[in-house]
Amino acid sequence: MEEYVLVLNAGSSSLKFCVYKRPGKNGWQLGSRGQISGIGTSPHFVAKNGQAEALADERLGPEVNDGRAAISVLGGWLRNHYGATRILGVGHRVVHGGTRYAEPVAVNGQVLADLKELIPLAPLHQPYNVAAIEAVCQRLPTVPQVACFDTAFHNGNCEVAKLIPLRKDLRELGLRRYGFHGLSYEYIASALPMKAPEIAKGRVIIAHLGSGASLCALKNGASVDNTLGFTALDGLCMGTRPGSLDPGAILYLFQSAGLSVEEVETVLYKKSGLLGISGISNDMRDLLPSNEPDARLAVDYFVYRAAKEIGAMTSVLGGLDGLVFTAGIGENSPQIRQRICEASGWLGVELDAEANSKNALRISTAKSKVSVWTIPTNEELMIARHTASVLRLN
Repeated sequence: MEEYVLVLNAGSSSLKFCVYKRPGKNGWQLGSRGQISGIGTSPHFVAKNGQAEALADERLGPEVNDGRAAISVLGGWLRNHYGATRILGVGHRVVHGGTRYAEPVAVNGQVLADLKELIPLAPLHQPYNVAAIEAVCQRLPTVPQVACFDTAFHNGNCEVAKLIPLRKDLRELGLRRYGFHGLSYEYIASALPMKAPEIAKGRVIIAHLGSGASLCALKNGASVDNTLGFTALDGLCMGTRPGSLDPGAILYLFQSAGLSVEEVETVLYKKSGLLGISGISNDMRDLLPSNEPDARLAVDYFVYRAAKEIGAMTSVLGGLDGLVFTAGIGENSPQIRQRICEASGWLGVELDAEANSKNALRISTAKSKVSVWTIPTNEELMIARHTASVLRLN
């Protein structure tokens, strides 16, 4: 009987999954991956095998209206596709681990209760992460689950980097900078010795640019600082989130614009960033070809914020040896990489235009003082590794 680890990444309208064969002498082998998108509106299930060949592509009925229903559909498909197999464990991406969880942990009742308390800190993600864990508990009650946290990789940041400058009694409520996208950054850090060994132990900035966007400063493979802070609203401009924002602007929304708490939360999490500036889309693929002035402004601001924060992170590191682009925009948009690198030219970044156009591994010239790389992230594999480690499957 073959044995597998299931990896789940649950969002508000999607359920992404990967199935990995238990690691043997050839390491981890991807069995399948896919997602159920459009949950609650137009649910659509797709799956591919490890060679990217289609295994499933079907529209689902309106009864798939929440994460529990999506997991039920996925469970049925896994049973039919894999037959007599054994799921050794389920690893979950959980956005927020708070102050208590600095490393992956096996889920039990107390862990689940703690994760629910953190929902206000990550309202776009945490409720759905928790719901997925509960759904698996009901469907596969004997299968162990592991929570893997996006905040954990940054737990070793120095106290100054984690500090929010408020009164101590308020900080003791858990108000500190946590940083996010940690599973992505941890994977890239683990890949650097093989893909870019000359910078693996140096001063590196990783630009995780997608619908959610942030930068991480690495020194010798460890996180030093991250542009995201107490919540996933800080730092860079994102698809629907504003990034860094004067707190006075939020007070103004309450005091002068008359918005309610719920309305302000919606503005900050769902109606700002690229979508808010452009009024058109939160997707860079829509904005780049657009001739609309507000679309161009949104792209300009995205690049401006990224270049500005690269300068700040370079200061934190005391110099820069390498810059790595990853995630949806970072991996697939030569134009955005070019513009950010041009704005960072003062650091000694010199882009190789042909390599950049081909999404090559190294996209800087040989004489560039700062080498620049494009490395696809793999948060799912990182979660599988953690799941195996916690459950002692290796």
